[in-house]
Amino acid sequence: MLFNSFSFLVFFPLVTLIYFLSPYRFRWLILLTASCYFYMAFIPYYILILGGTIVIDYFAGILIENATEGNRRKQFLIMSLIANIGVLAVFKYYNFFIDNFNEVITFLGFDSSLPYLGIILPIGLSFHTFQAMSYTIEVYRGNQTAERNFVKYALYVMFFPQLVAGPIERPQNVLPQFNFHYDIDYERIVAGLKQMLWGFFKKIVIADRLSALVKQGYGNIDNHDGFSLLLYTYFFAIQIYCDFSGYSDIAIGSAKVLGINLRENFRTPYFSKSIREFWQRWHMSLSTWFRDYVYIPLGGKKVERGRLFFNTMVVFLVSGFWHGANWTFIIWGALHGFYLLIENFLKRFFGGVLYDIEEERNYKSFALSVAQTFITFNLVAFAWIFFRAQTLDDAFSIIVKIFTMEDFINLKNISLFRINDITGIFVMFGLLALFLSADSFMDKLQKQQRVIKSKALNLILFASILAFILIFGRFSDTNFIYFQF
Repeated sequence: MLFNSFSFLVFFPLVTLIYFLSPYRFRWLILLTASCYFYMAFIPYYILILGGTIVIDYFAGILIENATEGNRRKQFLIMSLIANIGVLAVFKYYNFFIDNFNEVITFLGFDSSLPYLGIILPIGLSFHTFQAMSYTIEVYRGNQTAERNFVKYALYVMFFPQLVAGPIERPQNVLPQFNFHYDIDYERIVAGLKQMLWGFFKKIVIADRLSALVKQGYGNIDNHDGFSLLLYTYFFAIQIYCDFSGYSDIAIGSAKVLGINLRENFRTPYFSKSIREFWQRWHMSLSTWFRDYVYIPLGGKKVERGRLFFNTMVVFLVSGFWHGANWTFIIWGALHGFYLLIENFLKRFFGGVLYDIEEERNYKSFALSVAQTFITFNLVAFAWIFFRAQTLDDAFSIIVKIFTMEDFINLKNISLFRINDITGIFVMFGLLALFLSADSFMDKLQKQQRVIKSKALNLILFASILAFILIFGRFSDTNFIYFQF
């Protein structure tokens, strides 16, 4: 079931109403039932796969906690990780490995006909797999007690707002909240609905409108000039942010209405002044997952310089591979790892020029701050080319065209302006300017933990956002980009 569908507009109010009208002891069963229905709206029988891993991890958590010997605890943890990674490997990566293996064997002059699997990737598999893995790891580390209530553990993995595309939660944050008794709270519900509505604005008004433009450019590279492809690349950078952070806003907002607080996932990442800061503000639940479960176990930054480079590249290569079984994603991850290594080098030798010693983010001048934000955004946008392109050949073709810029001087030859309605282009730019201003304002409110308490002001805000959605939105039940991961 898509958030941006009529079905969800019926489903969510109905679930919320039943949830708050029901006795406390039945509420978690109601949420689990609703979550199962939500997931089964995609491919019903895939719930058996999700249910199987839930059962394995539930018992693995208890066995890990009860085991007295270190080796036994580790064996149960490995059993759980193999089950989760095994499902991910079969459904997401099997065909990728077979395809590359066949190519290598053919290149060496041998025949290879290993079969491909004709299966569809379960929705949100990477997200709920990582969330399940964090549970058994935290139990193994002693940071989380094993959950004995099967319904609550299953709900931790399947909670429908964040089941498909995160945020990737930790058991310490979510599981204790299932023991609280929530009553209807006006301020919490208003805050949740406001965040949901802002998420719908990002998705329906900005992301889906940009999606049509980006698809036109990246789907027909040969007929577009370098300047147009550069604009399409910028458009995709905004599209993927609005699409993914829009999902996160709807997820966090809907959970908030139900009384559950999910972790923040985005914090205006394109205002970052460095790649490191970007990853502290983009998909924060995933970046902290890799930090805690991959980077730090490898030794983190408390290692020799050569090993630090290795640790950094491993994390970003795995992150790229997590996003998709394609070399384009791997190169996207490698680029970000390379960016960070270069940034660390520059910081080591020129840090005093760029930053005040006491506070890294206290930049020397406003002009330098703007320049670093501009450079960071363009580095991120360049990497997005590989993320969005279907093949490596497409990505390199786009890069070559962008850097040649043959039609930059003659605006009438720019394909973007020839193919599209010029009025629509200016409307899109106006909406983008409005969005960037509003997004910055909403972020400041959230960071300062301020709530608009005036009912009249809240009503005006709701009405304004809703009006923009109804007037400028594209209502086509378009999938969220990160559903494919």
